[in-house]
Amino acid sequence: MSTIAAVLQKHQGEYHKVVDFDPAKDKLLHLDLSSSNAELREADLADTARFTAYIDHKLQGAAAKFCIGGYAENRTLYRRSELFAGEELRTLHLGIDVWGPAGTKIYAALGGTVHSFAYNKGFGDYGATLILQHQLDTWQFHTLYGHLALKDINGLIQGKYINRGELIGHFGEPAENGNWPPHLHMQVIEDMRIYQGDYPGVCALSEKAHYLANCPDPDLLLGMMKYAS
Repeated sequence: MSTIAAVLQKHQGEYHKVVDFDPAKDKLLHLDLSSSNAELREADLADTARFTAYIDHKLQGAAAKFCIGGYAENRTLYRRSELFAGEELRTLHLGIDVWGPAGTKIYAALGGTVHSFAYNKGFGDYGATLILQHQLDTWQFHTLYGHLALKDINGLIQGKYINRGELIGHFGEPAENGNWPPHLHMQVIEDMRIYQGDYPGVCALSEKAHYLANCPDPDLLLGMMKYAS
């Protein structure tokens, strides 16, 4: 476990919920979007409307409030966008996705400042994106919230302080979230390097060790995966 992961684990129980999920009454469905999911071979995930219908079908079939999953998951679905192409296709997902209705509220897991934000509008990109900077036990790290509603980054100011539990965004519609079914991509990043308003959310398998070390499991903050079935 990396040092920042150990720090995040130490403070578990102190973080605010990121979405309105009550494990006492809400159902959470684990969504497998890995290359081993046979259902995806039949689904046209390049078509955003059909991809959205697939997610909606999973939610409704399980009577779940949200679907969740994806950390360190190898996903061939990234063939849907040229964004992930190259000498080696980027397929390893570095965050956790929470899938649900557009407009779902998103809260800051802990206090921090606005590091940067951007509208990454290419097909398959993050769409509206917010990155916060935090410090725990003298360790600095960042949280990335991707696929937001465009209104959520309008009027933001770099360096603004965000309180723990403050409303920071909403699940965006496909037209503003990079052409994905509505969801939140949440990622923890230790070293942002020179990135502003963006950071790779998917890497090539050959880069797995480097990126997973810099991007520990967001469930250390979310605390939701234990409720998924």
